[in-house]
Amino acid sequence: MIDVTDLVVSYGTAIALDHVTLAVGKGEMVALLGPNGAGKSTLANTLAGLLTPASGTVSGTVRVEGRLALVPEGRQLFPDMSVADNLALGGWRSGQRDPAPVYELLPRLAELAGRRAGVLSGGEQQMVAVGRALMSRPQVLVVDELSLGLAPNITADLAAHLATLNREQGLAVLLIEQNARLAFELCSRAYVLESGQVRAEGACAELADDPRVASAYLGGAIT
Repeated sequence: MIDVTDLVVSYGTAIALDHVTLAVGKGEMVALLGPNGAGKSTLANTLAGLLTPASGTVSGTVRVEGRLALVPEGRQLFPDMSVADNLALGGWRSGQRDPAPVYELLPRLAELAGRRAGVLSGGEQQMVAVGRALMSRPQVLVVDELSLGLAPNITADLAAHLATLNREQGLAVLLIEQNARLAFELCSRAYVLESGQVRAEGACAELADDPRVASAYLGGAIT
């Protein structure tokens, strides 16, 4: 579903991504881990087509099969619009106008439909961001920092919804995270990005047992 080969993205003389290669297959959940400033969000924005020649240069190849939707870092909702209107914007290009499938997966959104997005809690706003992405009927979902700023129980609930989508609908997911434990619980494979380069990749179980990965990139041993 995602095939990135030898990708280079730069801003002026600053290289954000340096010959990055990664792939996400159909029905896979793959994690992209790394510290702040590693280039994770740059990769997400490149996959979504948000980078332009005015803001950076791109070389290498990026191929996406099917419709891709991005849940951006920081949620980026329209705070003065209702939850229902934020969801409707997500379905603009796909022609999806009925939020019922999203409400079935995330029933809390049906209860919040008439409220302004800006007054919701962080967890509720993240739920809206996920629901907005799902309104486009994607075949692959890129989630940038699912757990950022959220309580562990809220993160666990959202992670469970992602796992359900993957298991029951075959949705491919690229989960961009700093929370290695969460990523390793959800995903079968992972890449570790640092300073714009892929420093490690492989099965999550193997990476979790690699002390070099845990200490150098993931903030300590993973148990």
